[in-house]
Amino acid sequence: LNVKDLNGKHVFITGCDSGFGNLLAKQLDQRGFHVIAACLTEKGSRELLACTSLSLKTVILNLTDSSSIANAVEFVKQETDGEGLFGLVNNAGRATPMAPTDWMQIDDFHTILDVNLMGLIEITLKLLPLLKKAKGRVVNVASVMGRLAFLGGGYCLSKWGVEAFSDILRRDMQHFGVKVSIIEPGCFKTGVTSSEVIERDLLRLWNQLTPEVRESYGDKYFVECKAQRFSMKRLCDSDISKVTKCMEHALMAKYPRTRYGSGWDAKFFWLPLSYAPTLLSDMMLRMLLPTPAANHFVYAVID
Repeated sequence: LNVKDLNGKHVFITGCDSGFGNLLAKQLDQRGFHVIAACLTEKGSRELLACTSLSLKTVILNLTDSSSIANAVEFVKQETDGEGLFGLVNNAGRATPMAPTDWMQIDDFHTILDVNLMGLIEITLKLLPLLKKAKGRVVNVASVMGRLAFLGGGYCLSKWGVEAFSDILRRDMQHFGVKVSIIEPGCFKTGVTSSEVIERDLLRLWNQLTPEVRESYGDKYFVECKAQRFSMKRLCDSDISKVTKCMEHALMAKYPRTRYGSGWDAKFFWLPLSYAPTLLSDMMLRMLLPTPAANHFVYAVID
């Protein structure tokens, strides 16, 4: 059961250069929405405009820059022209660097948190008056790693933050008719899961480690990390429409869900594992993830 009279409603989507945001912008444009697509690059903007209708508009948005956010918000205000904003889809994000915690510097955390969490919060706060006016929808893209944290770096932290912010926002905004949904994708083939980017960051982090830390992990661990990232990419689902269909339902359904698990791995492995006792989930993850050399040495001494 869908909301009536959605034709011509304004929806603002972040992260439309590629992946989920790009496909969603095209799908909503075909459905008759007035889509405002935020892209990070001029190239992404041009390519999207070239394959969509004249009603779709684009704006350049860098979520780490408050002035860029302010410019995008002003653009949305002008486009909506007093009608309010029916939909906000916070899709933009990044995943790397992703590696063991003691490989990281504080800037590595900022690199992700400033986009995935702080940028998402800032753009949402500035668009809330327009969303309240239209009694609209907020759709925030989290991750299965916002329910089960198992890879070091800022990504899991940011997605747990998105989950918490979304829950609080939903409870605050229910009094004003604004509905908030969370999308929790599993592993999909997008720019975020690019093995080239992940491997480049792994190599950078590995090369800056102290000899003591590098020795405690061992060269074999680094090789296994790269192999694991490659195998994960092979297991990633290429059908990203499974995610955008959830986004569409969250925007269009009369009674949208609070959370949408997207992908077979999310529904049948990661999300169920997140409910398991910690002892069991730790054991499962230990079997799946590489083991540092120092750990092998400990077990050898115990034996």
